[in-house]
Amino acid sequence: MRMLPIKKAVVALCCAAASLPALAAEYLLTVTRPNNLHIVDPAKRAIVRSINLPGDGIPGAITVPKDGKTAYVLTNRMESVVGVDLDSGKTVFRADFSTPQRRVKGFFAVAVSEDGKELYVHQAPVQLGRSEYKVEDTYIAVFDTADGMTAKPRRTFPAPRRISLMAATGNPDHIIALGWDMYLFNTKTGKLEKTFPIRHWNRPGIGEPDVLAMWGTFEQARALSTPYFVANTAAAPDSPEAFKAGIAVFDLDSETLKVKEFENATTAMFSSVINPAARNEAFLVMNQLTKVDVDSGQLLKRKDLEQTFYAINISGDGKEIYVGGALDKIAIYDADSFEKKGEIQMPGGADQSIGWMRVVKR
Repeated sequence: MRMLPIKKAVVALCCAAASLPALAAEYLLTVTRPNNLHIVDPAKRAIVRSINLPGDGIPGAITVPKDGKTAYVLTNRMESVVGVDLDSGKTVFRADFSTPQRRVKGFFAVAVSEDGKELYVHQAPVQLGRSEYKVEDTYIAVFDTADGMTAKPRRTFPAPRRISLMAATGNPDHIIALGWDMYLFNTKTGKLEKTFPIRHWNRPGIGEPDVLAMWGTFEQARALSTPYFVANTAAAPDSPEAFKAGIAVFDLDSETLKVKEFENATTAMFSSVINPAARNEAFLVMNQLTKVDVDSGQLLKRKDLEQTFYAINISGDGKEIYVGGALDKIAIYDADSFEKKGEIQMPGGADQSIGWMRVVKR
């Protein structure tokens, strides 16, 4: 077969990408090394578009406003957020955090307002002196997404350290931030309006929980959830009951938190998602796919997986489970039977690393 000359091949490829139809229905977003955002059609089990992001990698957190038009991705070694128009693939927003004198990292916690007008980033700054580094207080920076490619914070307000997830709530003036506890902030005044204790809960017989909350997958059921592991101090230290696994669920519309233990801690679970079609059901993933009733605390189903997956999401009708993050594919499972229904390979076998996997509806 005769090959096109390189220049003609590149032109043909660009034209093909430009002629892709505008997005419709429900799509998955994921990222891969070194610095790419992928739009995935889960119904067709195919990648619709791959977009190269500016900066020095490695992409991670993804946040999208309600209209699903622009994806904001934390990248450039956690020192920038770039906004990408999902229909054209063009970069329409960029906020660089650091300067030569000051290194600023955003560790996963990025959120956009539902109307898409404001972007919130939890930031950890360090002053870079000639002979010493000076650690500064952490805060949440607020960006105006209309500021385009050279965006700077319009305002900031103090926030605790160790924030790893944020989400806009049903109140347009509120965001919830998850760290050692959950913190409800007023984004207009910067006031911390309420703290929902997690590490500092006062539950007789239950110790301080261990939480690895790095993956935001709350858009389908409007519920931010995370697995946790906790000591059951009422049990003997050598008892199988001595450590429990549970799930914390924050309802973004009612702004209420529920926690529930559901089994002895026998397996690791990294991320979770709530079923929008049956809100008492949660699905959790790492080396197994797990289904739990968050009301009764009953373990409903578990299946060993062929590899480790970090991130999980779910279809809008609650019928399909998507698992990704880590390595080079997204696998799709039936939410009832746990039968594997398909998979989508990342281009070139690229690694999703610790990237998020989000659903957009258009």
